[in-house]
Amino acid sequence: MRKQIGSVSVQRLMAGLSWSRILYIMIGAGICSFGIHNIHQQSGITEGGVIGMMLLVEHWLGVSPAYITPVLDALCYLLAFRYLGGRFIKISVVSTLGVSLFYKFWELFPPMLPDLSDYPLAAAVLGGIFVGVGVGIIVRQGGSSGGDDALALTISRVTHWRLSRAYLFTDFTVLGLSLTYIPVSRIIFSLITVTISSYLIDCIQNLKIR
Repeated sequence: MRKQIGSVSVQRLMAGLSWSRILYIMIGAGICSFGIHNIHQQSGITEGGVIGMMLLVEHWLGVSPAYITPVLDALCYLLAFRYLGGRFIKISVVSTLGVSLFYKFWELFPPMLPDLSDYPLAAAVLGGIFVGVGVGIIVRQGGSSGGDDALALTISRVTHWRLSRAYLFTDFTVLGLSLTYIPVSRIIFSLITVTISSYLIDCIQNLKIR
């Protein structure tokens, strides 16, 4: 009887999480985290969304990212739970853990790509491609890599905007506020990278595969 109950519990837990879905999520997590760790962090290109808001709050209020990030992510996921449902949250738990694990993995090695700090345009384009493809694969599987994706997906569901427009709305809003402490010259490259990543996420999510 206990075995039957345990089997039913596992089936419920795995509902909507096939091994192929988990594999694709892990591939997306690996690609996304690789790009951020090896390109964005090296070149100093800031982000929009939750990461950009975290940096903004840290700068003006002096609150540690260790406290800000979980709060912002939790608020985004609570909003997503209301409009996207529990299945989305379940898949997002797997994808978020995957991104975190891959971050730790990439940190075990020295940078695997050349430092593009002196070529910010190249860094913005290449970084946007990595993030766009990686997150696009995760979103296509019904999850998110963090609070940014959850918020954009919720906005898209509520407003019926294309997903790329929802991403750009949140990113541009945060980057606009970031002009209060970041030079325009640096923000321009951030706008380029979030525009590319938003477009790719939208394209991959809506990709028609026969």
